[in-house]
Amino acid sequence: MNEHINYICKRIEVLSPIHSKKLKKNRTFFDERYDELADVFFKKYLRVLQLENKTLDYAIACYLQMLADVTNETVEFLRTGKYTSTTFEEVNKRVYASPGVMEYYMHGLLLSQFLFKHHYQTLTFFTDTLPQYVNTTKSYLEVGVGHGLYLSSALDILDSKTTFTVVDISETSIQFAKNLINDTRVEYNLRDIFDFDKGEKYDFITLGEVLEHVEDPLGLLLKLNDLLSDDGVLFFTTPTNAPAIDHIYLFNNVDEIRDIVRSAGFQIASERSFLSEDVSAERAEKYKIAVLYDAFLKKISR
Repeated sequence: MNEHINYICKRIEVLSPIHSKKLKKNRTFFDERYDELADVFFKKYLRVLQLENKTLDYAIACYLQMLADVTNETVEFLRTGKYTSTTFEEVNKRVYASPGVMEYYMHGLLLSQFLFKHHYQTLTFFTDTLPQYVNTTKSYLEVGVGHGLYLSSALDILDSKTTFTVVDISETSIQFAKNLINDTRVEYNLRDIFDFDKGEKYDFITLGEVLEHVEDPLGLLLKLNDLLSDDGVLFFTTPTNAPAIDHIYLFNNVDEIRDIVRSAGFQIASERSFLSEDVSAERAEKYKIAVLYDAFLKKISR
């Protein structure tokens, strides 16, 4: 096991013994590439911590704070059947416009990519499939860059002549991504995607766990359909039944996600659904356990 992951797991075993049991179980879902990918990731991530004058112990504390938030949100979700926030204004004030919250949230989410089985599976689905589109991708757009890991992977995989553009509403996220990536090829735009229009079309767009953060996911997909070139590809991920401090749109099941995709004028080129717990899909839906849905989409021919 990667030495840094090993350290993290040992610290969590002390700080949160119950969660440690889940992490041990998650290891059975990681493939033979796990250590290699983790090595590449930590070379970049440790530089971020150094730039911020922080340690891996700080990152672990952020991860555990994120888990505490999820636990609190889940309690309310199971009690009410709803997310605690329903408007962008609420989560903007609560999360995106709060640098302190965004900071621990980004660090926590970034570590989750190599600790949560469904996050790791989604990452490898993206990195395994993206090479198919290298020859057709001259321009790449990422909406909601978050912690920057998907953008970092795209920079490693796509042609060096590809142009890279980012749009995000959070200054904290953009700075975090800049620190992680440290690549001058990327143009960052601090703005709402609904207000973004440079008159350009993009060959590949990435939308990683953003739909659940907006009030109008159909409107967002329609906007991206307009920004996508005719033969372009949209990769997106979004969860069902996943309460979090900044989630406002609830998808109850994967079929609801597929319906909205088709309504936005897309067809599914490839898709995967990854369960957050080791249960059947039927049991996950019955007990409202999160499922992370990922898909590569193409425009429906008109």
